[in-house]
Order: sequence, then C-alpha cells, then structure tokens
Amino acid sequence: MGLFDKIKEKLTNEFIDIVEWLDYTDDTIAHRFERYQNEIKNGAKLIVREGQAAVFVNEGQLADVFTPGSYDLTTQNLPILTTLKGWKYGFNSPFKAEVYFVNTHLFTDEKWGTKNPITLSDERFGLVEIRAFGTYAFKVSDPGKFIIDIVGTDSNFTNFEINEHLKSLIATRFTDTVGEANLPIELYAANTSELSETCQEVMQPEFTSVGISLERFYIENVSMPEELKKEIFEYSRIDKLDLDKLTKFKTAKAIEAAAANEGGTAGAGMGMGMGFVLAQQMGGMMSPQMGGQQPMQQQAPGVPPPMPAQTQYFYAANGTQQGPVSFEQLKALFASRTINRDSLIWKQGMANWTALKDVEELKSFLGGNTPPPLPQQ
Repeated sequence: MGLFDKIKEKLTNEFIDIVEWLDYTDDTIAHRFERYQNEIKNGAKLIVREGQAAVFVNEGQLADVFTPGSYDLTTQNLPILTTLKGWKYGFNSPFKAEVYFVNTHLFTDEKWGTKNPITLSDERFGLVEIRAFGTYAFKVSDPGKFIIDIVGTDSNFTNFEINEHLKSLIATRFTDTVGEANLPIELYAANTSELSETCQEVMQPEFTSVGISLERFYIENVSMPEELKKEIFEYSRIDKLDLDKLTKFKTAKAIEAAAANEGGTAGAGMGMGMGFVLAQQMGGMMSPQMGGQQPMQQQAPGVPPPMPAQTQYFYAANGTQQGPVSFEQLKALFASRTINRDSLIWKQGMANWTALKDVEELKSFLGGNTPPPLPQQ
C-alpha cells in the first residue's frame, strides 16, 4: 500500500458513517453522541431505536429531531440543519453537529414527598399539619425542548439530575392544591385517588413547559400527628353518638381514673362510688330501650348513697379540645398558666363554649376574693 493510500484510509476512518446509541443503563435520559473531533460523513446512516429520539443541535440552536427509524443523513433528511449551515445546493463534504439521543420511554416509580409539614386551617380543629408522599412516572414528550431548556451541554443527563427539580415542583403544587381544596381534614387521607387526579391535572402544564409529560401521579399516604388523629376519631364518634350519653361515659371514666390514682381506702371508696354512679347512668341509658319505667333501685341496708359526680370541664388549648378535668385540676391548669382568663371552657349544660372569666364558678380563679380595706376611723 502506497503512502497516498495510507493517508486516504486514515482520513476516511476519521469520518463517522454510523450514528447510533446503545443504552446499557436504566436511568439515562439524554446522551450526547461523542465524535472525538471526528466529523459526520455525508450520507452517514442514523439509527434511532424504539424508545429513542435523536436531536441535532447546531451552535446551540435546535435543528432536526428524528423519531425511531433508519435515515441517510443528506440535505433531504436534514432540512433545518441545511438551512442553518447555508447548504443551498447540497453538500458533499463531512459536517459537524451535536447529536443528542433522548430516551422517550416511561420512567416509573419515582419518589416524591413533602420535606416540611403543610399547615392547613380547619374550621373545627384550627391550624393543623399534614405530610404526604407517593410516586410518579414521567417521560420526555418534546425531545427538542427538553434538550435546549434542561439538558444544555450535559453529555450524559440522568433522571437523578431532573428528579430534584421535579420533586420540588410537585411539593409546591401539591401544597397549593390541598390548600385550595378546603376539604375537612379527615377527608384528605380518605380521598387520595381523587386528590391524586386533581394534582396531576394541576401539575401537567409545569411539566409540559420543559418538554416532559407527567404520566402518573399517586398519593400513597397523607399523615398527621397522632394527637390530631385521636381528636378526629373522637369527633367522629361524638358526631355519631348521643352527646349526653358520651358525656356520662367520659365522667365515669374520669372518676375511675381518679380512684385508681388515689389508692388506699379513699381510692376504694371512690371506686365504689364510681361503680354506683356508672350503674345508675347505664340503667338510665337502657331504660328507653327496655320500654316502660324501671323500678327504682333499692338501697342496700348499711350502704351509703353514691357520691355525687364531680363537675367535669372541657377547655381549649393550642386550638384543640382538652379534658375533661375536675374543678381542682382546672384551677391547677390556670395557676400553671396553661390556660388563662380568655380560654374557652365548656361543661355539660352550657349551650356554647364560654371564656373562663365569664363562667360564674370559675371567677374565683381571677382573684377578687380579698376583702376591701377597712373604713377610716
């Protein structure tokens, strides 16, 4: 082989005549075809496999986009690049252009979640906090826009690089959506399917603006503090049960707890009194169901009558209902400044919640029991 033939072979081998990309990963979204300063040969073959798109970029400008198929790179198949290059009458020499292969298949099981609690206002429970997490799936719907707006000059762009941006976007739009939904707090966890569909619809334009399509969006769980859960469960029971019966039951439980804490003879006496009170209350509850009037219970000889039940108070603290507590316990809470003169108080027989300062028997907490000064002599 002569010197001229060796130079010709060397120059020929520098030209790329097959442009393709075999993806051996499962997380690459965009890959730049590396030429190592080699030029693409006129008439070279471009192979775009299923689940791919090929994007040609000339000096930062989007040129041609190819869907799956096999192409001969000529002026007929590169109309925009031909215009940008100024090839008015075709070309016969190799050319340079950046070629990006984009994965257009579905990227599934991507995780999202709220980094911080979301604060919502509920008309019954006041300000409450919730968290949420789930999964989503996306794919590149506009490869050209995605390359220009997101990838830029990155030679190997993975879904890890875009996921942080997408998760922040999802958390922001999710917060806005649940805030505007104005649902009762207990319905967020019970309506995750409907809420997921609404969130996907709200987020879709944000994804589309960068060439991505949000294909699936799932809310797997909406969580809240355990204290709030207990209040919601209690509220739901109150809503279903007779309030008077529930109050009597709570009173009996409170007396039972007090008896257990006292200990000794006093505790035993309190427990016995609680038993009589509870028996009377349960008998009163069952009377309407049994029909007719029940005969009065006969007092056993030598047994004192049951102790009267203490008045039980409910109070509001930090926007939540607390209690019931006894008069002395309420007084201790006032002394420790857990509650104040403006704290809302409710007991059985009161139509509405009332400020502590306006409850007659609680005004003694505020002072005013000091006698006036002696008259002048």
